[in-house]
Order: sequence, then C-alpha cells, then structure tokens
Amino acid sequence: MSIQLHDSLKIAEKKNALPNVIAYNRIDGPGSSLDLSEFQQTFWKLPKIPQNDDPARKWTCNLPRTVGITIDTGTKIEARPFDPDLIGVKSVEYKTEVTAFPGEVIPVKENWLLKIIEIFDIKGVMFVLENLREGIQSSGLGGSSTATIGVCILANELAGRPFSKIQLISLASRIEQGFGVSITGTQEQSNVIFGGVTDYVWFPWGIPGHPGTGYGDSLRYELMPPEDYGLLEERTAIFHTGRPRQSSDVNLAWRNALLTEVGYKLHSKKMKVAYKFREGLRLQKWDHVTESIDEYRRIRTKLCEGYMESSRDLLERAKVFNCIAFPLGAGGGGGVLLFSKDPESLEKLREDLKGIYSEIPFKIRSMGHEINNVNLGK
Repeated sequence: MSIQLHDSLKIAEKKNALPNVIAYNRIDGPGSSLDLSEFQQTFWKLPKIPQNDDPARKWTCNLPRTVGITIDTGTKIEARPFDPDLIGVKSVEYKTEVTAFPGEVIPVKENWLLKIIEIFDIKGVMFVLENLREGIQSSGLGGSSTATIGVCILANELAGRPFSKIQLISLASRIEQGFGVSITGTQEQSNVIFGGVTDYVWFPWGIPGHPGTGYGDSLRYELMPPEDYGLLEERTAIFHTGRPRQSSDVNLAWRNALLTEVGYKLHSKKMKVAYKFREGLRLQKWDHVTESIDEYRRIRTKLCEGYMESSRDLLERAKVFNCIAFPLGAGGGGGVLLFSKDPESLEKLREDLKGIYSEIPFKIRSMGHEINNVNLGK
C-alpha cells in the first residue's frame, strides 16, 4: 500500500519545515573511473586481508580504488506537497518537470528520478531540485549522480528507511546507468553517503567474509581529519574552461580501450598510481600527490585524447607556475582541478587566470549530505 504524503507535507509546508536533503559534490582524482563496474570487476583479485591492518593498507595497492573529496557545492532536494494521486520531479536549473501516476512511470531517460520515487511506493509528493550554486550544472563534479543519490536518500527517509546505505548506492548507480543518463560507477554516490576525504577500495561483490547483499561494497578509510582540510584547500583550486561537452563519450572510449591489449595494459597501471595518491594525501606528502595526479592524467590522455580537449590551455598555463591540471570527471564538464605542492605558486596561477577562466570556489566538507525535517507527523 502506497505511503500517502500529501497531507503531512501540507502541514510541514505551513510550518516552513518541508523535508529536504542537501547532497554535496566531490573532487575526484587518481582512481576515478576505477569505480565503473567493468573496471572493478576486471582488476579485482581476491586479496589476503590481514587481521591487524595498519593505516597504509599496503595490501590494497593493486585493488581498484578511488579517493573522494567532498566539497560544499551540490544540490538541494526538497519534498513538496503535490496532487495526492501523483508523483513528480522538478529541476529549477534545467527548467524541467515530469509527473506520473505511481505504477505508470515509463522507463526512459527523462524519468530516471521519477522512477526512484516510484520504487519507494510514495505518492502525493513533488521532489524539487535546486543547485546550491548557479552556473555549475556540468562541471565534472558528479552533479547528476549527486542528484540521483540525493533523491534516493530523501525517498528512503520518507519511506521509513527500507534500504541500507550500500543498497542506496547500488540503486542510484544502476538506475542512472540503466536509464542511459550517464556512464557511472559508485564513486559519486559513495561520496554523498559517506563524505570527507575518503579512500574507497572497491569490492564489486561485497567484502569477503562479511555478510552482504551482493550489491558490492567498499572498504573505506578517512585520509585526513577535518582540522587538516585547510592544508589541502590552499593547494587546490577548480576552474571552469567554459567548454562543457558529453563526458559519456570519454567514458565510452576508456571502456572500449579496456578491450584492447594496449588499453588493458595502460588501465592496469592505474591502481598503483591511485594508491600513491591515497598515501600522498594521508601522509601529506604533497610531491607524491602532484606526481600521482600528473601520471594519472597522462595515462587517461593516452587512452583517450578527447579527455584533454578543452583543457590544454589551462594545462600549459599551470606548468608555467609549477602547477598541474587535472580535468575532473571524464573531462566533459569543463571543470579542471589545479594543484600545487606550493600554495604560493597556486596563488600566482590564480592571478594569471583571472578574467580568462572562472573559478569555482569551494570548502572541503566532512559529511556528504544533510537530512532535514524528515520526521513527518512524528
């Protein structure tokens, strides 16, 4: 029997206390794309997990992994009262709205978020999505995945939490890819669920010896405490090239390269580079961070020249100031990470880019999402 939310949402609206979830974006880096199912499954091998592990987790160096860095851009998803017999999704930025009767949501790309609401068997509700910052809809920060998992979290809360965190990650990832929204893995979704500066070691079928659902899981390690975030913030910046394009084209090229001998060998180098990035952050060895980001970018570019299509000028400008550039996501959103082990060098680069490229300012966050006002009538 469907959960009717119309009346309780009307009451919440009068109190100015509508349920909402704020889902935050992430900065990726070395290890990104290893969260795609093909890469998780291709390079995963049964590890010997030590009983007494140490913070370095050296035994994971050859396993697929990604480091997520949560930042304070993202999407607010609010549940508003709607026609008692319908469900709906509205995007403020994209000026789109889709509605349907529960049980009649056609499985097409435009309905992917509506299908999630239907899955949770709730009705009488409109989910309204609005970006926290204007003008960065497509910046390689995982925006569509952030919105997808945010809708999952809010629907799960309104339905009484029938799914676990890992199940929500799987649901969001499978729906987004299955409906053709984008080629996605579990990195962005995991970032919204867990947050922080976090190392994710991917276990595509669950962690051996641990009970699970078969949806997959990750071994997670917080690499940096919140009090040290400033050390990373002063060495990083995000600029937008102003030339967004479809990142799915690059992801597809990387997937196709996996099926060739040359491509497979290049992809197989990624695990150790990602581990070096992980350890560079954990130990605050900024030269290791620099080297790993630069090496990972080179591997990605060899696998698909189009990855650097809109970022070459930024890369050359960065080199002048001893900084490095790393197109975020699959390079399709226009967002580029700039990094320097020397904060002063990054400031000089920032001055050089003024008036040429727009900066996306950010702060690192320890939590991937916030939940508000979900206890309707309780």
